[in-house]
Amino acid sequence: MSAQPLFAQIKLHTYFGGGEVFAAHLAEAAASLGGSSVLVVHPDARHWADMHLPQTRLIEAHDWTEAVAKLPPGIPVITHAALPEAMAREITATRPLIGFVHMPLNHFYAESRHAYAACTRVVGVSNYVLETIRGLGIEPWPEPFYGVASAQRPGDGLGIVSASEFEWDRRKFRDRLLGLSEPVWSTLRRRAAYRKRDGLTLGIVSRLAPIKQFPLLMQLLAPELARHRDVYLEIFGAGGYASVRDLRQALKPLGNRVRFWGHQRDVARAYAGIDVLLTGLPEREALGLNVIEAQACGVPVLAPGAPPFTETIVTGQTGWLYADPRQAAAETGYPAFAELLAQIIAQQASGNWPDPRRALAHMEQFSRQAFAVRLGRLLSDID
Repeated sequence: MSAQPLFAQIKLHTYFGGGEVFAAHLAEAAASLGGSSVLVVHPDARHWADMHLPQTRLIEAHDWTEAVAKLPPGIPVITHAALPEAMAREITATRPLIGFVHMPLNHFYAESRHAYAACTRVVGVSNYVLETIRGLGIEPWPEPFYGVASAQRPGDGLGIVSASEFEWDRRKFRDRLLGLSEPVWSTLRRRAAYRKRDGLTLGIVSRLAPIKQFPLLMQLLAPELARHRDVYLEIFGAGGYASVRDLRQALKPLGNRVRFWGHQRDVARAYAGIDVLLTGLPEREALGLNVIEAQACGVPVLAPGAPPFTETIVTGQTGWLYADPRQAAAETGYPAFAELLAQIIAQQASGNWPDPRRALAHMEQFSRQAFAVRLGRLLSDID
């Protein structure tokens, strides 16, 4: 790797999610700008070996202290989570520190304010996130650093075959026990290849993480979905034991019209197998990488009418927004879910179906080219 490193990233999560995809796109963008990059990852995060990381040097570290100790000297550092405040100040004493904020810093994450305040630049991934950063008295880099709307993954072409819907947290005794026993009891379930059913297929393509609040959302929406016999729900993603358990309970009204497929590497095939992407609830969502990925694949999105979804969905062109079911529709200015679902079913029957890829100006915001341009501006801003 001969090109000059433009920055080093620290990404110590062991799970695979949107933040990992974002970090990989930063590495790609550095290469497109004629440079290289360094990526510090946890040894247990095996997914990096399969990611497309051109001109990238991988370094393994178990924690923040080890990660910082292994950083090459001089180059800017990018973090994707709030690191300890003292460590942030230690880094900024010798080099720029760029803190990417992948969560809205509202009351759920406000404790991160001190660590981010110590950064050279604080970068939000949506206007919604920028507003929450300003709400804590921190002035962020002024433009939203949107992700890339690409569903390309190393698993392209593998197809969809049912897998475990669980992510086991080895720190919990229950999860360790169930995780060890899963190979035994999971063999009792027949592995199936995905085949789309006739009707309207809604899909969840996401980690089943608590921030998405899928169990709560489905408690509110499942009774309405159950009223329509030709509406199906396919779930591509895995989550913790409690998240999956609670989501299954909430979806009982749908019976066999809901199926869990577990984590899938062929994400593009998952999007191709649904008619509409269904999001979670909005307030703990920063952008929704799956929202822009689905649109890039020609799949419209159905989401509550609130930030950040009002920022990433063009009503009628790239998807639909409905009133948050925890509020009266009249208070929100958006149609109730039941009313909008009936409209979508009728729209599918008429053949008048939106293709988000036709919204060229909207989709350009989420292109690789726009992403690389944003990165170039950000790096120039800290020189």
